[in-house]
Amino acid sequence: MGRVRGRLVRSASLEILKRYKDRFTDDYNANKLVLNEVITASKRVKNKIAGYITKLVKNKKVEELLISSSTK
Repeated sequence: MGRVRGRLVRSASLEILKRYKDRFTDDYNANKLVLNEVITASKRVKNKIAGYITKLVKNKKVEELLISSSTK
């Protein structure tokens, strides 16, 4: 089983991703740097949010790839 993310991390990640969607990629370290500019939180919370956003972006890319390959 995977690790459980707190409600704060999930809700904050989704809100930040909605506002700054174009700035995030599937690279964790790049997302950490973007978060340093966007929010002021503890290092630990920023790292958790960056990891969750990275996961969401990667899953979105995989879904788009599967959809595009199934329509061909």
